[in-house]
Amino acid sequence: MKKEMKNLTILAAAIIGCGLMLTSCKNYDDDVDVDSGKAVVLKCEKPNYLKAGDKVALISPSYFTPMENVEKTADLLRSWGLEPVIGPNVGKVVDGKYAGTVAERVSDIRWALHEDGVKAIICNRGGYGTIQLIDQLTLAELKASPKWLVGFSDISTLHGLLTRAGVMSIHGTMSSFLAKGGTDETSTLMRDLLLGKVPRYELPAHKQNIIGKASGTLVGGNICTFAPNLGTQADATMGKNIILFVEEVEESMHNIDRQMRILQMNGVLDRCRGIILGEFTDCGTEFTYESVEAMLHELLKEYRIPVLCGFPGGHGDVNLPLVMGANVTIDVRTDGATLQFNIDGNQQLVNTADITAPETPTAARMFMAGKSDLPQ
Repeated sequence: MKKEMKNLTILAAAIIGCGLMLTSCKNYDDDVDVDSGKAVVLKCEKPNYLKAGDKVALISPSYFTPMENVEKTADLLRSWGLEPVIGPNVGKVVDGKYAGTVAERVSDIRWALHEDGVKAIICNRGGYGTIQLIDQLTLAELKASPKWLVGFSDISTLHGLLTRAGVMSIHGTMSSFLAKGGTDETSTLMRDLLLGKVPRYELPAHKQNIIGKASGTLVGGNICTFAPNLGTQADATMGKNIILFVEEVEESMHNIDRQMRILQMNGVLDRCRGIILGEFTDCGTEFTYESVEAMLHELLKEYRIPVLCGFPGGHGDVNLPLVMGANVTIDVRTDGATLQFNIDGNQQLVNTADITAPETPTAARMFMAGKSDLPQ
């Protein structure tokens, strides 16, 4: 009898212990290790805004960019009163697509971080390859030299690394687009942001919006780039109280749904205080949903958080800058929406409905996204 009672006591303790362990998994602790699988607190520092004469590094962490584009971007930066410096390995081509070996691309990032006078880093192009760099860089070295880094698409990995390191960055246009002339509002708003004019976006109503107001740390980017980084040190979606930004280009609806379901199953959507859906450029229509936003609405409505649809950011012709790692507030109403960055700087009201741009040929857009071998 005593033996049976002892066994029951052990069993009860085990059950209680398991219950406590299961409960503790839902209580997110502050500042935990990346391997723990728990949420982390994201506290990001804003790099200094630029001033006339500051150096801006141009690097290629992913696919190669024609040197003509890099040189045109350098000329544009000079016209803005800034001094461009080009990474030592920019212009190299490895395996037909990469802008250098892994070691060379990492070397250019480190060079830009430590080069005297460099205050910002603009990536020349996305495509593919930054996932290869995740384990080659440390969060400590990124935090030790906080500088603005600008890019989108495959550069979403670097935004994740910087946010985890505690440094804000800019999801914005790159040399592949700046080389067109830099007079469009996508380019000038990115320039203004680097110089300290912070946009406050007003957006028109969207039929797939979900009404509400929320604040949190802005993370995300290109979903097929950042979703595979779950659980790594580049995973900013591990943060508490996040506002998730999502965009994509030339992907099927089912693959976008797959990526969102992966985020859902890993608890990311539970940590979201709000979601911003950007451009879904040239994406599939294999289902009967009228749009990608309509498909995602069905998934997201159960979370009862605000969802802001139609933000002109991503691979479309208008790609407005976003400050990743910043605390932002989204206010989604029946008559429209507002996106505000809660950081210092001179506020600049931007009505996105007033911004247009010439249409980029599909072949050129796919090349810049790394999904076509056609030259620009």
